[in-house]
Amino acid sequence: MSESNDCLFCRIIAGEIPSTKVYEDDTTYAFADINPKAKVHVLVVPRAHYANVAELAAKDPAELAHIVKVAQSIADEKFHGAYRLVFNTGLDAGQTVFHVHAHVLTGEVLDE
Repeated sequence: MSESNDCLFCRIIAGEIPSTKVYEDDTTYAFADINPKAKVHVLVVPRAHYANVAELAAKDPAELAHIVKVAQSIADEKFHGAYRLVFNTGLDAGQTVFHVHAHVLTGEVLDE
């Protein structure tokens, strides 16, 4: 998949829009959410543009597994390994940016 010129996350990954980087490698970029829902709220995104987690799972399951591994490493560093991992898929589920992204929520005890 390629990047999308009008995609907010593609522009963040490209450095056109500033972000607070938490992690990066050749395939993945993670940055602090600007509207955090927990003490630590990080978005983990593939550099390649996929609309949602179902598309990513179908086209690059290894990258999906890598995103989970990155989430675990963030939680290990920030809060003894405990975390919540959320993918919103579709407008009615709360997805507002249509570039797949995992929300890593950690840093404190989370309510149900």
